[in-house]
Amino acid sequence: MNYLQQSFTVKFEYKVFFTSGLFSQANPLLNDFLKDIAVGNTPRKILFVIDQGFMDAGNDVLAEIRAYFELYHAVQLVSEIIVVPGGEIVKNDIAYFDRILEAVNTCKIDRHSYIAAIGGGSVLDMVGYAAAVSHRGIRHIRIPTTVLSQNDSGIGVKNGINYFAKKNFLGTFAPPVAVFNDEQYLKTLNERHWRSGISEAVKVALIKDPEFFHWLENNAGALVDRDLETMNYLIKRCAELHMQHIAGKDPFESGSSRPLDFGHWSAHKLEQLSNFEVLHGEAVAMGMALDTVYSNLSGHLSDSESHRILDLLLKLGFALSHPVMQISEGNSAILSGLEEFREHLGGELTIMLLDGIGKGFEVHCIDNEILKRSSEYLIGLSHTSSKA
Repeated sequence: MNYLQQSFTVKFEYKVFFTSGLFSQANPLLNDFLKDIAVGNTPRKILFVIDQGFMDAGNDVLAEIRAYFELYHAVQLVSEIIVVPGGEIVKNDIAYFDRILEAVNTCKIDRHSYIAAIGGGSVLDMVGYAAAVSHRGIRHIRIPTTVLSQNDSGIGVKNGINYFAKKNFLGTFAPPVAVFNDEQYLKTLNERHWRSGISEAVKVALIKDPEFFHWLENNAGALVDRDLETMNYLIKRCAELHMQHIAGKDPFESGSSRPLDFGHWSAHKLEQLSNFEVLHGEAVAMGMALDTVYSNLSGHLSDSESHRILDLLLKLGFALSHPVMQISEGNSAILSGLEEFREHLGGELTIMLLDGIGKGFEVHCIDNEILKRSSEYLIGLSHTSSKA
């Protein structure tokens, strides 16, 4: 046998900063960071892409950015600031992705310059993908503006857009150079978006940290009442747990294991079937409820633990089911999410279930009859809760 073999390791490193008033002229954090990681003596540029929904909430970020870079000069601000829609539309319509590539080409953004995205998870996903494929990788800065993106998607290493009506069909594993979480941006969120991101905190607690789950039970009221200090703790703890997971054995998910996707196989399908009217965090809450009851009915999770999980989701204001999640026959629409999830994983179906609060385990097949009973239980519970 005659062949050559190569093996090498690439080190990735990035920081997640927690701040208040990122573009305040009294806050040099961003400029100092850009100065510290500068490469060579050639002037570098920064292109901003901003979520329209974030601006519509009353954030005067365009003026703030321009004033900030008039004062600070670590990099040159590209005069064109691109504004794109928030939510799944920005991942569904490739025109927005193409617009970023056109700006990179027209404005001559090189590999040592920066593309900064300000917005929710969908905008961060799309812009991150554009940054990753332009020139084989332009430095990407994430500035998440929602609970969901500050505690989960924004601090991870995945980027992508939807294609063939499938979530994240196109994408990359490409870490940002930095993430800046600004607590001030959370204040302008509406109730749905404030609450939606909390579901990912419940998720990571259920599979990794029983003490954090207990904290969530004790602080559910403060979270619902929009206490910022409580939310700041939730976001930072989620970020810690998420980053610990990324630093593990499979950060780029080369295998079929996806522990951080607990509750997601049905959530992703629910989003699509609802035409994305159901927010990601809301869908994840329903997906977790389904997989929690399945874990219980299949003999792995106790009745008391199952009730605690469902009670917490209800206290946080989440619905536990949706009409399209009703499973009546083997061809129910939501079940196609299992096959799509298997395909997305790369072959073998791997679903995370619960063996206890804080104890996840994986299975490679799902019993449709138990899944049907789980769905029926949740729909019945939802009717009871709505009448209470």
